[in-house]
This record gives sequence, structure tokens and C-alpha cells, in this order.
Amino acid sequence: MESKEKKVMTLCLIYRHPRILLGMKKRGFGAGRWNGFGGKVEEKETIEEAAKRELVEESGLEALQITQFGIINFEFQGDSNILEVHIFHVNEFKGEPKETEEMKPQWFNVDEIPFKDMWSDDIHWMPLFLRGKKFKGRFLFGELDRILEQKLSEVEEM
Repeated sequence: MESKEKKVMTLCLIYRHPRILLGMKKRGFGAGRWNGFGGKVEEKETIEEAAKRELVEESGLEALQITQFGIINFEFQGDSNILEVHIFHVNEFKGEPKETEEMKPQWFNVDEIPFKDMWSDDIHWMPLFLRGKKFKGRFLFGELDRILEQKLSEVEEM
């Protein structure tokens, strides 16, 4: 059996009911989709430090209060990598969202989240996030962003 290599990633969602800030990914992996802000954890950096750094780089916002709400492992059929994504809620921040080379931020009302233009897993875990629930999960994607397997559960602690 092939061994899987885990890549640790972050995803920050700026959420103050009833609005959530998403970014349109302009290049690279996930281009053309709305998503939270995040990326790879660098060497000698904690997961939380990476989340804060990526948020500044992609939106111009500085997280003042950050709480981890989820961990999801993403696998893609035929790819030996596992993306271990740590999902954070930011409800206090400094600055104004600004467009960067990578992302174009936009506020959405929670009733108007553009799920059809997001990763197909988002509609499964985001309702837990919006209700303030912590969760862990796994999604296996096939071709064309189709979910082949999924497991998602609420947890008490991260």
C-alpha cells in the first residue's frame, strides 16, 4: 500500500453573525472558488501562527481573536497527499479587507453563502461552523470535485 504524505494547512473564516468574509481565489489550487483564507504551515511556525500569517497575506486583516473549530483531512483519488486542514474562526480583527494577488475578499450574509461556487465539502461542515460547533472529518474527492467518501462528526475538544 502506498504511504500518504500529510501536508498541514490552515483555513480562517471571518464570521460575525450574520456576515461571513470569503475570498475569491484568483490563482493556484482552488482558483475560481470562494473560500476562507489560509495555506501551508511553514517550518518553525505553529498552526495558529500560520493561520494568522496567511490571513494577513491574503486579506490584509490581522486576527485579534482566533479559535480552532475543525480539522478535516482531504484526500484526492490518485494523489498520495493528505491535506490536514485546521479551520479557525476569527471574530475580532484589525484592518479592512483588501484584495491581494491571491484573493478578492467579499462579505456575504450567511443566508447567501455561494456554495455552488465553493468546494463541494463546504456545504457539509460550514453549518456546524456557523452554529459554533467543533468538528473533525475526512473527505475523499474523485474527479470534478465529486465527493466519493465523507465522514464528519461533532467533537467536544480539538
